[in-house]
Amino acid sequence: MQFELQILGSASATPMVGRHPTAQLLAVGEGRYLIDCGEGTQWRLMELKRRLSSLRVIFISHLHGDHYFGLFGLLGTLHLQGRQEPLTIVGPPGLDQVLTTQAMHSGVQYGFNLDFVPVDTEAHAVVYADALIKVSTLPMRHRVPCCGYLFEEQPRRDRLVKERLPVGLSPAELAQLAQGLDLPTDPATGRPALRHADVSVPAAAPRRYAFCSDTLYTPALAALVRGADVLYHEATFLEELRERAAHTHHSTARQAAELARAAGVGRLLIGHFSSRYKQLAAHLAEAQAVFPNTDLAIEGLLVSV
Repeated sequence: MQFELQILGSASATPMVGRHPTAQLLAVGEGRYLIDCGEGTQWRLMELKRRLSSLRVIFISHLHGDHYFGLFGLLGTLHLQGRQEPLTIVGPPGLDQVLTTQAMHSGVQYGFNLDFVPVDTEAHAVVYADALIKVSTLPMRHRVPCCGYLFEEQPRRDRLVKERLPVGLSPAELAQLAQGLDLPTDPATGRPALRHADVSVPAAAPRRYAFCSDTLYTPALAALVRGADVLYHEATFLEELRERAAHTHHSTARQAAELARAAGVGRLLIGHFSSRYKQLAAHLAEAQAVFPNTDLAIEGLLVSV
């Protein structure tokens, strides 16, 4: 099943030509999940030929504009396109008031239900689940309440091996085996009992993607994202501006890599780059010196988790 991440924006608070505010799209099977929604996110989705109508849930990390100002335009477009399916928005308390106030003063009455799920940004807890994924909050240390999100694929069923299946099984019996159940002895045919474990192979371990938004370097996060297949971590500054990073409650590229190494993740993506950096080669080099399997989370990057 598809488990794919696409980067829509890599900039921090001040946008640049060629860089856009934070937004990412996670595709899991038929589900589409938007992570943060900086200004212009709907344009980025259209440029990348991603259907706006396919969005199932929007996760917002915090209420700094570069992470959610794109919501107003996106919701308006979904309304104009005639969306009727409910849309879930997960984010910090207060976001619902902002959206309600904006809609009230602009006279918008959405043609679909907005289901808002407030989160405790200081807790690590499950805040959303469906048949495809389970999502938990990751506490960040920023200037306003802020959290990241851990996306975990729901466990998949073991896969039946055609060559191990006896001939003559009915559709009902095959369905029973597919559900992980054993078949008892069939007294009518004398067929012996059939164990599910004997005709299947274990499913792959659920895939996990950790999104660490704006935060002061927090080593304790390593325990919460340990072993994730892919970790995204902000890297607003280079190590030479470590004090500036601490003062603004952000992280450096080296610190992001140190967290990835401590957590034993499979791959690190770094982003949220300050506009003072016109080139990003130094960010990549700084992070790779600590954690070699690092990539820049730049616009359009497509990652299979």
